[in-house]
Amino acid sequence: MRKVKAAVIGTGFIGKAHVEAIRRMGHVELAAIVLDGQEKADAAAASLHVPKAYGNYRDLLHDSEIEVIHNCTPNHMHFEINKQALLHGKHVLSEKPLTRTYEESQELYLLAREKGLVTGVNFNYRQFPMIQHLRAMVQDNDLGDIRLVRGSYLQDWLFYDTDYNWRIEPEYGGKTRAIGDIGSHVFDLAQYVTGMRIVEVFADTVTAIPKRYKPLHQWSTFHSGSKEETELVDIHTEDYGSVLVKFENGGRGVFTVSQISAGKKNALELHIDGSKASVSWRQEEPNHLDVGFRDKPAETVRRDPGCVKAAALPYLHYPGGHEEGWPESLKNMMLHFYDQVLGMDNRSQSVASFEEGHNIMLIEEAIVKSAETGSWQKIEALY
Repeated sequence: MRKVKAAVIGTGFIGKAHVEAIRRMGHVELAAIVLDGQEKADAAAASLHVPKAYGNYRDLLHDSEIEVIHNCTPNHMHFEINKQALLHGKHVLSEKPLTRTYEESQELYLLAREKGLVTGVNFNYRQFPMIQHLRAMVQDNDLGDIRLVRGSYLQDWLFYDTDYNWRIEPEYGGKTRAIGDIGSHVFDLAQYVTGMRIVEVFADTVTAIPKRYKPLHQWSTFHSGSKEETELVDIHTEDYGSVLVKFENGGRGVFTVSQISAGKKNALELHIDGSKASVSWRQEEPNHLDVGFRDKPAETVRRDPGCVKAAALPYLHYPGGHEEGWPESLKNMMLHFYDQVLGMDNRSQSVASFEEGHNIMLIEEAIVKSAETGSWQKIEALY
């Protein structure tokens, strides 16, 4: 198998996670790092032991050795970088959201289809072995008809009014925050696992902390500090949201997201209620599923090669009892993405494409309209 040369743009929290996952695969070479400014790029490349450094991503686009670009920049930079990468013939793995608006995401989706390049959006929670097992349970009709899908994603990293991050500001993060930042994972996961599209939404969102103390200096992800060297600013993105949904098969769903729930660090949960059984999965305890029945004792299915369905086996890398978690989900996503780059069969279709990234943007747009109007909103067609 030949080695594919890749570049990572951005080395914040998620950028460094991409760097680590790339190096764990073996058949992909991290050949370049890109940051805004040559001095910063050189320092990051030296620190991460990467041979090439670019202080401007446009210079990277002309590097013929680079086949794949990992876009790990803040949200407001996703559209133009993704677009230019496609125009220059590069495969693209982008952080979510695909863009800040559905108009931009539609342009990227159509451009990717025209160019015939491999594209991916990092909805990595699809890649957990027990999520793959759960998806296979749905496909095998183990749960019966899906009646209800319940989900939540709760965090506390913006609990205090001194907590601040660029995601709070619409010009950088987009007009929805909790919904777009973490809710997008719930919507994607619900659709991917069940195979059912969300067709209508009814939403309620709240900015519980209407003013926050913004640092006067540069801040990082998960910044938490004091009121020193800050300014008090108005907040225009939501801290919390709840969404009722209708699925295309007539099933119903309810999802809650929050970035102000004390004690919740990365509490993503998915619960599926069918006509035969119900199943629950929790990201902070990712290596088992709880299966419930009406007339017999509940069961727990654990992440073990001898216990999971065949469809989940490619996502396991260690024997039972050797727990795998969030870093493995990122590696799994990249393994399947690079299978596509190398022209190999990707039977699971587990990597979210730009088309699916665009679909999530359409859902978010409908949620914003619903919260503003207090009414049900239909999800627009892809194009």
